[in-house]
Amino acid sequence: MTDGRADASGVPEIDLTDAEVLRDPAAAYGRVRERSPLARLRAPGMRPMWVLTRHEDARAMLSDPRFELSADSFMRPAGIPEHCLAYMRTMQEMDGPEHARLRRLVSPAFTVRRAADFRPRIESVVENLLDDLPDHAEDGSVDLLAHFARPLPIEVICELVGIPESDRPRWREYGAAVTAGWGQAFADAIPGIMEDAKAAVAARRSEPGDDLISDLIRTQTGDEGRLNDTEMVTLVWNLVLAGQTPTNLVANAVETLLRHPGQLAALREDADLMPRAVEELTRWCGPQLLTIPRHPREDVETHGVLIPKGEPVTAAIVSANRDPRVFADPERLDISRAAGAPGHLGYAHGPHFCLGAALARAQTEVALAALLRRFPGLALAGAPGRVPDPGTWRLAALPVTL
Repeated sequence: MTDGRADASGVPEIDLTDAEVLRDPAAAYGRVRERSPLARLRAPGMRPMWVLTRHEDARAMLSDPRFELSADSFMRPAGIPEHCLAYMRTMQEMDGPEHARLRRLVSPAFTVRRAADFRPRIESVVENLLDDLPDHAEDGSVDLLAHFARPLPIEVICELVGIPESDRPRWREYGAAVTAGWGQAFADAIPGIMEDAKAAVAARRSEPGDDLISDLIRTQTGDEGRLNDTEMVTLVWNLVLAGQTPTNLVANAVETLLRHPGQLAALREDADLMPRAVEELTRWCGPQLLTIPRHPREDVETHGVLIPKGEPVTAAIVSANRDPRVFADPERLDISRAAGAPGHLGYAHGPHFCLGAALARAQTEVALAALLRRFPGLALAGAPGRVPDPGTWRLAALPVTL
């Protein structure tokens, strides 16, 4: 783990099953970062993986065309029906011209301006969830993860994609299955997600509305400027899959603010701090600990170590985001921290920078602002438990009193 062990090349090793790594990954990776810019990740049944621990190296790798994403970068549950496989390969698995074409076609729908235009609909979703929150209270407390943070993203996705209200109960089940992790419920949900995504695309082709799919259909001209039905369904699947980030970001942010009363008070006093606060909370307690693994197209030497072609390489976001070479006093949460470049890597970097980053930011800002406004006495009700997940920093529950 972080106890000084190293492999034959002298590179430190991190055991992903180690209790200290799971309990406090920021500290565990931080100790390795200050010892070495490069380490090896190991876990039973997992192929060893190289990990870059410092911000500069992580940022460079994420924009280096020698490191590619592919189907091998992703875990897939077993037993996916054959007819669903065509929709499983998203932009995240593509590089080069193929990725650039799709990114160019869909990026206009995910700009900061479009997220701002969509903000009133996010606000409506948030207010409705908060209206129902007191009804879920048991013995004086309510689980904010189960009844607010977890349902939020799929409700926003339904608004974004244009899912009719009558179909939304099924989509809520899909969202719950995806956020639960890569288990049987996730695998069982895939066929339904694909079928309902196909139905949504078909409906918008025949009757456009005020939603993402309709916008993409309206703006497409010519073969190179058009998403086919398979690409449309794949985009919806990608939204359902990747769009759950605010679940854990919102939950982590609320817990963090409640544990830092000075920062919480400052945010309550000055609502204009919210955008900077969300950036700082993403840096401090963002859910993604590691980037999706890349595979070098050729042998690559870094810091005197040869990484052979094809061996998986990841970047430790949790370590890079607290690198003292980039962030002043990085272990201190400071919601007034001035923005600047280079920033945190919570949404990765380079060609695969998170397409939905503006939407995730907007959701988190709206959710936190409304929650703090509606419930000024919000407080933790006991110690929230964490899921022992080496890839994601996430809570098992967030009991609070309103």
